[in-house]
Amino acid sequence: MEDVHEILTVFKSEFPGLYERIEASGHALHEEGGPLDARVRALLKVAISASSHHQRALETHIVAAREAAVTETEIVHALLLVIPTCGFPTFMEAYTTYKGM
Repeated sequence: MEDVHEILTVFKSEFPGLYERIEASGHALHEEGGPLDARVRALLKVAISASSHHQRALETHIVAAREAAVTETEIVHALLLVIPTCGFPTFMEAYTTYKGM
């Protein structure tokens, strides 16, 4: 996946060895961590980023979800599921990010 945020490109150029280890860890978690397919993992990461108020990560995970063939309706549903646990304001923050992309 292409870098969504320029700061990641900067980090990768300043700390290439560290980034390689972080990337390898993420790959292992995705591919060897359990039975969830790419679409389910992408939706979970959208919801986790939204509920954690990590807007930059949310943007990145929305892009990744789209690349994993997750539909816009499914992305919005994942965001809506934030409401019961994290509240309407948290959802609205994430939904604003989603709509601004």
